[in-house]
Amino acid sequence: MQPIIYDVALSIDGFIAGPDGDVTQFAHEGPVVDDYNQRLQNYACAIMGKQTYEFGYRFGMEAGSNPYPHLATYVFSETIMLPEKRAVEIVSGSDPDKLQQIRNEARGPIYLCGGGQFAGSLWAAGMIDIIRLKRAPILLGGGTPLFADADPGPALRCVETKYYDDGYLFQEFHRQN
Repeated sequence: MQPIIYDVALSIDGFIAGPDGDVTQFAHEGPVVDDYNQRLQNYACAIMGKQTYEFGYRFGMEAGSNPYPHLATYVFSETIMLPEKRAVEIVSGSDPDKLQQIRNEARGPIYLCGGGQFAGSLWAAGMIDIIRLKRAPILLGGGTPLFADADPGPALRCVETKYYDDGYLFQEFHRQN
């Protein structure tokens, strides 16, 4: 069974996007982004919620296309409308059976790329194994939280910390059972 890894940028006040989904203050180039792109090559598939998928529309992504063409990508939603011919698979809601099937069949780690609501539901269900945070030296003051509506859950163990000259901090945490 493959682990689900939540690999996400985070402001120091706990948001993965600012008000109205603003991500302009996060780094879009440089060493922290280079390291993220390198990690991205090691994932076998990507999972996300509807809002995260549709966020790509702001950057010119067309409905039905795959934001990660080298990965099998699953969008978990009850309401998303995509063309019949599409490069992503729609999974109804947060179907735990389908998610377990994906974990069992994936050839490598699973990239949870968002968002806060979907991550909160997966955390509450005990489905997130590893959290990789790219902590940005910014305050957003509001927006999309790292985990929406999630109980604290089990303890985490920090297994890696890396400091960047531009003030970013990468940390990897493993869920303790």
